[in-house]
Amino acid sequence: MDGTRKLRLAGILATLACLCLPLAAVGQQSHIPVIAGQDGPDYDACGSQGVVRGLDPKGDGFLAVRAGPSSQYAMVDKLNNGTVLNICDQSGKGGNWLGVVYSHETMDCAVGTPWPRAGAYNGPCLSGWVYRKFVADLAG
Repeated sequence: MDGTRKLRLAGILATLACLCLPLAAVGQQSHIPVIAGQDGPDYDACGSQGVVRGLDPKGDGFLAVRAGPSSQYAMVDKLNNGTVLNICDQSGKGGNWLGVVYSHETMDCAVGTPWPRAGAYNGPCLSGWVYRKFVADLAG
């Protein structure tokens, strides 16, 4: 085989490999930020709180925090029953995915006061997306 044919074959194989990548792997590469302050400057940046409940300790025993509002996004953290969450955002059919801000320690996450405008949460606490089924309303 001459060099041109080898290059053409390599290009075809590379194209086929890209076309065969599962969409889930592509989706895991992105991160959808949690947006706080969506209710306006007269309301807390995250208007309600919830608590992780209903996880089966005989199962995996944790609630996955995802990089976006779907199980197709990468898992970025794990939460246990009793973890308190600030609920800032929601997405999906019926709001099945919650954009949350939380801390594994007792820490002020700076979302309990109004923000002048809505924006992506970037600390000091952690943020991500959780499935609503395992979050019970706590306040707000």
